Amino acid sequence: KYRQERRYMAMSCRMSVHASWLPVPLLVWGLVCTSVRTAPFAGRQTDTPERHWETLYSRSLARNPWEKREINRDGDYLTGIKRLRRLYCNVGIGFHIQVLPDGKITGIHNENTYSLLEISPVERGVVTLFGVRSGMFLAMNSKGKLYGSGHYNDECKFKENLLANNYNAYESAAHPGMYIGLSKTGKTKKGNRVTPAMTVTHFLPRI
Repeated sequence: KYRQERRYMAMSCRMSVHASWLPVPLLVWGLVCTSVRTAPFAGRQTDTPERHWETLYSRSLARNPWEKREINRDGDYLTGIKRLRRLYCNVGIGFHIQVLPDGKITGIHNENTYSLLEISPVERGVVTLFGVRSGMFLAMNSKGKLYGSGHYNDECKFKENLLANNYNAYESAAHPGMYIGLSKTGKTKKGNRVTPAMTVTHFLPRI
């Protein structure tokens, strides 16, 4: 083993001597060739097992229809895709909220054209409720009274909150703490007299 070490040291010395006599341009050319030759190997080193599994996982998500549906749902929400729904409140005999042409807001048991609403996101978690037939926005004033507005304004914006029972509660964005609610007879309740803990504020979006 001692002889091998001495032989290795002698060879190293001879190589260093020969390298010192090589012309500078030749040395530079050798360094360039070495770096080019090793570059692909360095690129392959970055392809770690973790990166490989991440690639496979992303491809599997693209083939998974359920994951794609969730992605599209979020994308539709952010880009402002409108939803046509009826808001059903399970109080009394059950009522759908409707927007009438005269600006009155009431609850109706059977579905009709005035109960069809266009739900449009205006920002994250905030929507507008537009009566398709009446052409009026559902709005709430500072006293918590619901009314139909022919023009879009801040009182037409509502925070759409998903509840534990999969119903939604709609809170006025202009007047926080006030919620849309229907009584057991289908009449609207003032927003400052109801809370999300009350069933009268729970609405199920229906197609």
